[in-house]
Amino acid sequence: MLEIVFTDGRIGSKAVKIIGVSENAKIVSKALNDDEAALVKKAVAQSGFKGKNGTFVEVFGTGGKIIVAGLGDKPDAVSLQKLGGSLAKKLFKDAVACYYVEEIKGCKLSLAEIAHNIAFGLTIGSYRFDKYFTKKKQEEYPSLEQVIFKVKNPEAVNESYRRFAALGNAVRYARDLCNEPANYLTPEVFADDIQRLSYLGLDIEILDKKALQEKEFGMLLSAAQGSCNDPRVQWRGKPDQEAFDCGLVGKGVTFDSGGISLKPGAGMGDMKRDMTGAAVVVSSLKALALQKAPVNVIGIVGLVENMPDAMATRPGDVVTSLSGQTVEILNTDAEGRLVLGDIMWYLQSNYNVHTLIDIATLTGATMRALGNQYAGIFCNNDKLCNELIKAGEASDEKLWRLPLGEGYNKMINSDIADMKNLGGVNAGGSTAACFLERFVLKGNAWAHLDIAGVDTEDKGTSLCPKGSTGFGVRVLNYYLNAKN
Repeated sequence: MLEIVFTDGRIGSKAVKIIGVSENAKIVSKALNDDEAALVKKAVAQSGFKGKNGTFVEVFGTGGKIIVAGLGDKPDAVSLQKLGGSLAKKLFKDAVACYYVEEIKGCKLSLAEIAHNIAFGLTIGSYRFDKYFTKKKQEEYPSLEQVIFKVKNPEAVNESYRRFAALGNAVRYARDLCNEPANYLTPEVFADDIQRLSYLGLDIEILDKKALQEKEFGMLLSAAQGSCNDPRVQWRGKPDQEAFDCGLVGKGVTFDSGGISLKPGAGMGDMKRDMTGAAVVVSSLKALALQKAPVNVIGIVGLVENMPDAMATRPGDVVTSLSGQTVEILNTDAEGRLVLGDIMWYLQSNYNVHTLIDIATLTGATMRALGNQYAGIFCNNDKLCNELIKAGEASDEKLWRLPLGEGYNKMINSDIADMKNLGGVNAGGSTAACFLERFVLKGNAWAHLDIAGVDTEDKGTSLCPKGSTGFGVRVLNYYLNAKN
């Protein structure tokens, strides 16, 4: 991973020199000597550069390469993160670079915050998943190894950067998990990888298939063919407090064929990412542990494969959930809510959890409604909902509230059981959320984040290449840290 360094010392001559310029501002920087300043001003005038965010001018002087980076008008944390991501691509073939941190006109952030956000953008924007290439040429891999930030009080800036470094590590971990092929990331392998995180001080327990059968996780087991695991991950940043500030629940379908209700073949390969919710929950706990955040959080993920075979659940079957409620299975491709319902109930029944957030790539209906701009949030508590939406704005992982209600809830009533796992062709996101709400204990605050549509990037952005985004790690981290 790219190394980030903060220093007030001398910078080596081999480092690319980077200065930031806000929109329509004069180019004045203590980082440039007179000759360099003249070269830069001439290049800027010839290029028509105006300082818009994500635009650059390159100058080659006697002292080496200089990049003038456009910061935009009154840059904020998110725009600086995006600038960092753009710089990661701009510096692709450079080994070392130095960003000179200076005051920015119209920017409300401190010098340390400017450095933190650009560095965070560099960290997640430089992410790549190259694990399975065997014939790619060396020159096709990035050369960038280190970005130095020239700042005052580097020790203090480095210490306060720890939260960002931990979050960047967690985002990259989530993307790694989600980009893995399903034949490599089975439920057992995923569970083993989670167990490995105990070195961070996380308390981890894994229920295997036998334990799940003994405890009667009826819905989860109905969705599982072959292997299944149910890891529980706990972080206590406030060890003297018994209660948990929050419980996180993640859908972990490591491959979703649809089961007997088989999905169409086109695009089925993307169903290796139906475990994104689980990856986000585990990565969120990893971030808290690395940050040593003073918050108590417990997470649980249901890891299964949804495959058709002679023993697979059939449409029309009735299963009994861990809660004792019965469910008529109308469609075996609506399996995620079955997994979530059982583990939500287990977490609330066995641990001191009164605020619950589940996250899942759950419905195509939510994806069709919101596209790749927002994740859907369904919530039974206005305060919790508003706090999560605010965290989404701050982290640039935006949430849009979608409705619950008795009308939608009635749509999942069954003629032969307590409920059915499908509400019909309309309002699929809301009826799925209503199904989950039936597994929330009375009085508990609960939010459901449907991240279908935002879990994958099809074209690539400044902060994420093509592939898995890790959406959810940032918004949950911002929300949980705000509880301190």
